Amino acid sequence: MRKAIVLFSLLICLRALGTIPASAQEKSHITVRGNDLNNGVAIMAIQKAGKEYQLQCNEGASSCATLRNGNYQMVELPRGFGLYECRDVEVFAESAGAPDNAPDKDRRLGEYCLIEK
Repeated sequence: MRKAIVLFSLLICLRALGTIPASAQEKSHITVRGNDLNNGVAIMAIQKAGKEYQLQCNEGASSCATLRNGNYQMVELPRGFGLYECRDVEVFAESAGAPDNAPDKDRRLGEYCLIEK
């Protein structure tokens, strides 16, 4: 039992440090349509598969980047992973699906809370 707890704790620590790649999970294409800042919260309006959503993160957090309008790839994190108590997602540059020799192939841009509108 103790070994299982240690392994689980190690898994959590590695994921928090970003050493377990999100590329093993399914990526979906999103389009950022606008962004705003409200009381220290960065809010981006996005579209995914024809539906409207918002990405939110706490301004000043190391994993919070305001995304410009354009296309990106998004990965939903498993429940219990990530910084926020919501549907946590990571956003990558659109070139994340590029060949292995691309310079920003797996560059994570930020981590966000995904909210359905």
